[in-house]
Amino acid sequence: MLSRLAVQGFLRRALTPAKRLVSTWWRRQSPSRQDRFATLGPLLSVLLFLAAIVSAFWYLRNEEIEREAEAVKRDTEMAQQLIRSRLIDNEDQLILLQRDITTRAMDPLEFSQRAMTIARNRPEITHISWVNQRRERRASVAAIGDQADSLMTLEGGDPSMPNGHASNEPEKAFQAARDRRLRVYSGPFPDANNTIVFQLQLPLSDRNGFGGVLVAEYAVEALVRYSIPSEVTNRHAMAVLDPREQVVASTVTPMPGRRLTRAPIYYEVPMAPAPGLVLRGQGYRTSIGLISNTLFWMVMALSVLTVWMLLGTWKHMRRRAHVQNALAAETNFRRAMENSMLTGMRAMDLETRISYVNPAFCAMTGFSETELIGRKPPFPYWPPDRYEENVRLLQQEMQGRSPAGGSEVKVMRKDGSIFDARMYVSPLIDPKGKQNGWMTSMTNITEAKRVRDQLSASHERFTTVLEGLDAAVSVLSVQQGELLFANRSYRLWFGADPKGHAMLAGSQLGITATKDEPDEDADDFNNLPAQHLTEIGADSREVFIAQLDMWFDVRARYLQWTDGRLAQMLIATDITARRHAEAQQQQQAEKAQVTSRLITMGEMASSVAHELNQPLTAISNYCNGMLSRVRSDNIRKEDLMAALEKTAKQAQRAGQIIHRIRAFVKKSEPQRQPAFAASIVEDSVELAGIELRRRNVQIHTYVAQRLPVMRVDPILIEQVLLNLLKNAAEAIDNAALPPSRRHIELRVVPKHTAELGANIEFSVTDMGPGLPEEVIERMYEAFFSTKADGLGIGLGLCRSIIESHQGRIRAENLYNGAAIVGCRFAFTIPVDIPRPEPTLHEKIHDKDEGTAHNTAATP
Repeated sequence: MLSRLAVQGFLRRALTPAKRLVSTWWRRQSPSRQDRFATLGPLLSVLLFLAAIVSAFWYLRNEEIEREAEAVKRDTEMAQQLIRSRLIDNEDQLILLQRDITTRAMDPLEFSQRAMTIARNRPEITHISWVNQRRERRASVAAIGDQADSLMTLEGGDPSMPNGHASNEPEKAFQAARDRRLRVYSGPFPDANNTIVFQLQLPLSDRNGFGGVLVAEYAVEALVRYSIPSEVTNRHAMAVLDPREQVVASTVTPMPGRRLTRAPIYYEVPMAPAPGLVLRGQGYRTSIGLISNTLFWMVMALSVLTVWMLLGTWKHMRRRAHVQNALAAETNFRRAMENSMLTGMRAMDLETRISYVNPAFCAMTGFSETELIGRKPPFPYWPPDRYEENVRLLQQEMQGRSPAGGSEVKVMRKDGSIFDARMYVSPLIDPKGKQNGWMTSMTNITEAKRVRDQLSASHERFTTVLEGLDAAVSVLSVQQGELLFANRSYRLWFGADPKGHAMLAGSQLGITATKDEPDEDADDFNNLPAQHLTEIGADSREVFIAQLDMWFDVRARYLQWTDGRLAQMLIATDITARRHAEAQQQQQAEKAQVTSRLITMGEMASSVAHELNQPLTAISNYCNGMLSRVRSDNIRKEDLMAALEKTAKQAQRAGQIIHRIRAFVKKSEPQRQPAFAASIVEDSVELAGIELRRRNVQIHTYVAQRLPVMRVDPILIEQVLLNLLKNAAEAIDNAALPPSRRHIELRVVPKHTAELGANIEFSVTDMGPGLPEEVIERMYEAFFSTKADGLGIGLGLCRSIIESHQGRIRAENLYNGAAIVGCRFAFTIPVDIPRPEPTLHEKIHDKDEGTAHNTAATP
């Protein structure tokens, strides 16, 4: 008794800190977490109980399987020992018969009598036979114990007889007994009755050595039946399997048409001493499986039901907690919203008694909530001089005739100051749909009235400014096509007709069809995203109005009108004078281009004359030679034709030179057309070659393959290239450079930059003295030139031509350390086909495939 009390005291002292720790932890949890733990605790207990039940069922099932497997193993080994004992006992009796045959002369009759005695008591033996060394039967006794003349004969093809073939099981045993002189068990095989049997062959010896074998043939099925007791076969099924795992004998007879299948519990042992046969014991569970156990499913159903109810309770508690939290949050939100509203709220019951005011209402009037709750008219915030007006408005509110736009009233603060307010009144309806009072919202509009008055004055000033503008300003409704605003300049040019707005806009926007003549093509811009359109910036373009013979710079944008409608505003400025000036400037630029080409040709006149003099001199020589030979009648027809062909070629050469010069200096309007860079370079180099050869300057050209087509004026681009090549040749010649530096390189390659996109770059690089920095800064200025006889319009005109093609031109000096070793002029022409910047492999590939020309000028 004392020990039990001591143990209880020890447990109580040991568990007290744990209980205190759990209690402390529980009190620290929030009520929602405590509810969650209280709900999940029983759910976890039920799940643990279900897991324990399932584990117990599985354990019992596995325990039963192990016991059954042990019993099957024990009975199989017992059956194996019984079969082995019976075979050994039979073997002892047959050894005695073998000894008598070999020790004394025994005739077949005596053998038959002895064999009959053995076979009658052993039904598993199908027959006992005596076979000599030549595989001939001496005598044979059947299982019933009588002489069997039809057994063990070679003539009948008995499969139990050794026949000299190695594939025959009796033959294999016969050869083994003969070679080893020991008893031999054969493998299983079907006999003449298709019964699976095996043989025991005992060797016989005589004076000559091997004298044959004593054969005892066993039927496997009979051996199993008579060797295994019934108490074993009643417990477990026994079966014998051949080497192919086919059942050859079994204690269980299968249903007709069905094969014996392996049981879930089995044990296999070899059926020694017979080789190739396996004894299999099979067992089955006596109890039903876990899935078929009714008790298991009852426990499972009760557990699932309990879990489902606990989950339902947990969800219900969570839903109630969510509802409570939502209600508290909604209450707090409404209270915070009411307290933070700038609009004053006041509630009155049906007896016009104030039942609620929010903080904004108290802040507007200066009266506290206790001073207003429960008060009836006249209210303390009514000005004394407006009692009658406020009473009339209150009666209208009670009768439901309050204006929808609210009523503008005067309100007096507690300190006596007056402010303007707008009040909106609506019935106060409870959740049951019954009216129990009136709700009033009040807004201070003192500042709004002041702003509205200022806006009105500002509108007048703004209208005055718009009316004084020289530009036409118009606003047109997009949906209705109504002219919402037009200033004085618009009315002066177009009157009040909205079609003028449409002409300036360059579309039929705003021209709505009449009811009699519907226009199916007109777009009324219904359901347009007004917010998106109004965020788009102003769109500027130039429009020509044929009726007025005037040009306008029109800026358009969408805006939201004062009444919320989507509208389009146009500001049209008269630019007719500027357009005329630009046209004259364009004409002057075209004249300057032609003049520049004429000047270039004038500067190259001596070179052109020298170039033309060569083919003309050759023509004169050929003609004089042919004339002298014709006069002397010393020319053949073939020589005459050859001389005429050479004369024609020289004439064609002179004609080509004149044709290129004429095409270059011909005055024509700029024409944009598809052109190839290779053709432009070829024509330019042909023209510049005259000057280069005169100045003894060599030119190297490189044009990349597969360049995209440009849309340019070829003559203008040729003019730029010719000007750059001529300037480079003059710089080299004027500097009197040695032959090693009298080179010009012309390269045309594709480029792709983030700023300019896809373009083709033309670059002219010389090895001349370069350009001073002050010249690079001013070389594009009009009439600026470093030449004594230069006009200063060449490079400026080149820049204008390139920029008119949306290109860029630049110049830079080439340095070798601090020394200038050349100058490079480069310009780009944009193309429509985007072309990414080539990789290193593509650059090498283009370099291999590029067209390179090296033309050496000869003096």
